[in-house]
Amino acid sequence: MTAFAANSLLCRVALKQTSIDAASFTFIRLISGAIALWFIVNMRKEERRPTGSWLSALALFGYAAAFSFAYLSLSAGTGALLLFGAVQGTMIIWGLLRGERLGVGQCAGLASALGGLVVLVFPGLSAPPVVGSILMLGAGVAWGIYSLRGKTAGDPATATAGNFLRAVPLAALLSIAFLPWARLDGAGIGYAILSGALASGVGYAIWYTALPGLRAASAASVQLSVPILAAAGGMLFLGESLTLRFLFASVAVLGGIALVVRENRRDIRPVR
Repeated sequence: MTAFAANSLLCRVALKQTSIDAASFTFIRLISGAIALWFIVNMRKEERRPTGSWLSALALFGYAAAFSFAYLSLSAGTGALLLFGAVQGTMIIWGLLRGERLGVGQCAGLASALGGLVVLVFPGLSAPPVVGSILMLGAGVAWGIYSLRGKTAGDPATATAGNFLRAVPLAALLSIAFLPWARLDGAGIGYAILSGALASGVGYAIWYTALPGLRAASAASVQLSVPILAAAGGMLFLGESLTLRFLFASVAVLGGIALVVRENRRDIRPVR
């Protein structure tokens, strides 16, 4: 989750404070992640080739592209609420369709986590732009699908590497389509490389490692901590101030996540 928060900060800084365009940022991010993961896979003692799938790669590309373009018009708080609300909805609906059932305590935990997130980002925000909102909701659905597919993807590093490698040509086509609006600078390229190689490539491999041990509801709820971590990073690196609202939201979100993750047979019952 720390890597995801770092990704949010790097993307926010690059698209808001440098001249790089969203399509170029997406392409550099994905190709940097692919290169980093290729080195990780090839440094292993056992010989394994990248695996993954085109469907997962399409979900990864859809998330990365929609995420970048959405942040051109959305504020960070509005984008986080839309993104992780869509992620949670996608993964929980899938879990329910697969037979997972939430107990009373877990429902309370989800309500607490989402409520804390709303408290953090909603007050004072105007209605978000329609196009940016649709893009961010699409990014959340795509990331939810990518996370769900990661539960059965096999070896995390090789699966993530294969997905990134397949997503690169898709990002290249996007960059070609937006070539007339392409803008690059050194700082923007640097942020995109850090976002791709570290926060995305390595971070997603770690996420794929954790996914098999999490139910869909737990995996969705844990990701609600990312806006809290991103806000904390903003305070440390972007000079944002600490507020009582942030403290209250942190307790509500992280406490709610802890309640949901405490899964047991009494809380989640299979359909008979």
